[in-house]
Amino acid sequence: MTRSIAYHASPLLASKTPVWRSKFIVGVLGFAFLGLAGRAAYVQVFGNEFFQRQGEVRYARTLELPANRGRILDRNGLILASSVAAQSIWAIPDDVDKDDPNLPKLAKLLELKLADLKRTLSNEDKNFVWVKRQVDESVAKEVAALKIKGIYQRKDYKRQYPEGEAAAHVVGFTNVEDIGQEGVELTFNKNLSGVAGSRRVIKDRLGRVVEDVREAIPPQDGPDLHLSIDSKVQFFAFQKLREAVQQHKAKAGSVVVIDVQTGEVLALANYPTYNPNRRDNLSGEQLRNRALTDTFEPGSTMKPITVAMALEAGRVTPHTVIDTSPGRFTMGGFTISDTHNYGALTVEGVIQKSSNVGSLKIAQRMSPQEMWETYAALGYGQKPKIDFPGAVAGRVRPWKSWRPIEQATMSYGYGLSASLFQMVHSYTAFARDGEIVPVSMLKRTEPVVGRRVFSAQTAQSIRKMLQMAAGPGGTGQKAQTVGYSVGGKSGTAHKQVGKGYASNRYRSWFTGMAPIDRPRIAVGVMLDEPSNGQYFGGLVAAPVFSETVQQTLRILGATPDMGAKPQIVIEAAEESF
Repeated sequence: MTRSIAYHASPLLASKTPVWRSKFIVGVLGFAFLGLAGRAAYVQVFGNEFFQRQGEVRYARTLELPANRGRILDRNGLILASSVAAQSIWAIPDDVDKDDPNLPKLAKLLELKLADLKRTLSNEDKNFVWVKRQVDESVAKEVAALKIKGIYQRKDYKRQYPEGEAAAHVVGFTNVEDIGQEGVELTFNKNLSGVAGSRRVIKDRLGRVVEDVREAIPPQDGPDLHLSIDSKVQFFAFQKLREAVQQHKAKAGSVVVIDVQTGEVLALANYPTYNPNRRDNLSGEQLRNRALTDTFEPGSTMKPITVAMALEAGRVTPHTVIDTSPGRFTMGGFTISDTHNYGALTVEGVIQKSSNVGSLKIAQRMSPQEMWETYAALGYGQKPKIDFPGAVAGRVRPWKSWRPIEQATMSYGYGLSASLFQMVHSYTAFARDGEIVPVSMLKRTEPVVGRRVFSAQTAQSIRKMLQMAAGPGGTGQKAQTVGYSVGGKSGTAHKQVGKGYASNRYRSWFTGMAPIDRPRIAVGVMLDEPSNGQYFGGLVAAPVFSETVQQTLRILGATPDMGAKPQIVIEAAEESF
């Protein structure tokens, strides 16, 4: 009884709660529910698109589906470059146990130092890092067999170059992202690349695809590219060039072969070179496409052009006599000399004996403007119009600034500069009866139209002189070949050093065509600084020309126009330079 009275007497229970307080609490709860309902309506209805987009950012990804890069083929359909399936190794650094006993095995398989591999796996990006790009399938299988947590693979494409060093300067190469860096790979990168596809997916936190969000857009593979290059001609020219560079202990060398009927480049080789399949520690010396990027004074190979100008202008005929006695000529304080006193020579004899004095006396019958216009028409001083990176223009100064001594030296190839490619291209005007042909690195299916520079009669006269220069008594007898008549001009020039010329450093070359009556090809060979005792172009470059011409014409199926023996009679004569 006492306990019951105490309970009812509690002041806390006896006090009455104000009504407004209950209503306030109910009101607060009501407003809270209204707020939640409003927020839900905003998220689900008014802001739905925004929040979906934000959610997708956290779990949805667009995967690029790489396109297969187009193949590069030679004129006969042989592969010069193609893409093969490869695997790229990547990792989620946070998931990789840095003490995993298989990590040393992984480093060895990927040809990495263990310290470098661990440094890569310690990257600040904890969700993704490349470990090694484009590994062979066999290596990828061994990596997968290690079953290292956090190490994954992605399908990729790796570029391969079956012709290796021989065609490196033509084809070039791509980087690890499959973007062209040199040669045809760079020039036609956009065409070869194709169009990448895409795939929208949902991934979990480990990067695994859980679901496709929409239908994948398939990639469009790049189209194949057919070059004008004949891989057989390219390989043979490269092989003979390499042998010559090594034999004569030259610094470098180049060969260019052009089909004069179509303007297609059949071969463009350089040495030193590189292997585009393994590009570790590449140097500029290896990468330089010397046939297009290196310019030099053409020397005696310009003499036929000087004579062609004079023939075209009617200042001389092939039988006009030029007095070269006493084998030297002084003007403007400079003395220009021949290697011998040839005395009275016909214009044909000036080319055959390669007389500097004869060339300058012929040039004196021309105006500077006439000479400059012919040089320009043949492409000298202008960047070659060819789809290829690195081609240079060379140098021919404006004719109004020429001094008499400069006009004289230009007549035999000093005071202007050109690349080997420009020289061979200019000789197509002689091979095509006076028309210079536009050149191409791509295979042509339509007839090509040349641009006339000389008359057919002038071109035929020059071809006869070139045949004499490569025949008995000429400076290029070693250019003769079995079964085919040839014509061409050797050249040897001191290399420029600063403002002067080195006394014992030379560039040597030979440029010509074959068969001589109806030429099919024009070929140029250059050796830079031969240093094994011989340096005249007729001795070091002409033999490479001979072998390249013979093999190329056989590959093209050209009918022999001569007997079975080369027409070499005596050792090639020394040329003036």
